[in-house]
Amino acid sequence: MICLILFLSINSIYAQQTPAPKQSETILITGATAHLGNGKVIENSAIGFQDGKFTFVDELSKANPNDFQKVIDAKGHHVYPGFISPNSTLGLVEIDAVSASDDEREVGAINPHIRSIIAYNTESRVTETVRPNGVLIAQVTPRGGLISGTSSIVQLDAWNYEDAIITENDGIHVNWGKSYANKKNKIEPSSAYKKNKKKLKDFFTKAKDYKKNSKERNLVYEAVQPILEGKAKLFIHVHGAEEMTEAIDFFENFGVKDMVIVGGYEAYKVAPLLKEKNIPVLLYRVHSLPMSEDDAIDLPFELPKKLLDAGVLVGFENSGDMERMQTRNLPFYAGTAINYGVPYEEALKMLTSNTAKILGIEKEVGSIEVGKNATLFISKGDALDIIGNDIYKAFIDGRDISLESHHTQLYKKFQKKLGQE
Repeated sequence: MICLILFLSINSIYAQQTPAPKQSETILITGATAHLGNGKVIENSAIGFQDGKFTFVDELSKANPNDFQKVIDAKGHHVYPGFISPNSTLGLVEIDAVSASDDEREVGAINPHIRSIIAYNTESRVTETVRPNGVLIAQVTPRGGLISGTSSIVQLDAWNYEDAIITENDGIHVNWGKSYANKKNKIEPSSAYKKNKKKLKDFFTKAKDYKKNSKERNLVYEAVQPILEGKAKLFIHVHGAEEMTEAIDFFENFGVKDMVIVGGYEAYKVAPLLKEKNIPVLLYRVHSLPMSEDDAIDLPFELPKKLLDAGVLVGFENSGDMERMQTRNLPFYAGTAINYGVPYEEALKMLTSNTAKILGIEKEVGSIEVGKNATLFISKGDALDIIGNDIYKAFIDGRDISLESHHTQLYKKFQKKLGQE
């Protein structure tokens, strides 16, 4: 009996937080500075929502609190739409060193039919640690190979992946690679690049002919039909300017119309081309060292401003070392961009409405507007600043979600030890 009680106690402390129930009462948040995510700000705001949708977004003087069952006084605080983490492996890997918890990639080079959503774990303890920093939505994306697979977009508070889905199978991810190799301190053309380009050409040629000529069903060729027909997005993971130009030309020849550059370290060098063809960029992790020894040390910090000035639609992505844990730092990429010349509300859009447009979910989320999903949070301070980011209320589809995690539980535990409750 003692062992059972001990087991249940430990489990209750360290288990994932229970998903919030459906919104049951109308809610009005009053007095906060509302950053709507579309470039607009309401200083003394009133934001109301019912049945998971925004029903009122305006100045407080125009609201009638008596029309709502619950009123939250947020005077002096800030309200933001939920931040979005694209190109994420949240829920696909729990512990890097434990192979049984790692399900981010499939064997083989060409896997467009592999769907990341099947492997998405809503019980991940990592996922619940990013919500207290305002990240409430993610694009769950596979890794590896030439064609990694198909991503899906989820909200981060659900019992299972079916409940979590915002958009299922939103796009296919291609890893384009580098056209050069560094051998014995010499830059040489990459033979692997040419081989991989030929593999992709052969595959897409066969995939394009599949519908016309094939009598047998092929799941791999079938999976890429949506991008060839303009019904899904193609996410091209590439950094070099020359490679970006080649990739865009390559896929245009196959009739692909909806492309997104992921990473895009040198996107600023081909910004006129990206603007002309209306190709957005999910920008490489801003808090990084330069990729080339010839680049300025702060070039990664300057990239958002360079692309913004060129008229390219930009969102932030976070792939790289310890990327799941680092998702909590996504808001601070925007803060860094602000320090390097991006206006505050424009930087916020790179976390919210810009990313929503890039992912094709702007009708549901990305900004605080009447009719959209009530996915938002309240912060005591500036949520784009590491000191000001102090979130005490968050809602997904109007549901009042838990902001507790094993991190907050340990924090409270040691506060007690130190007598600082």
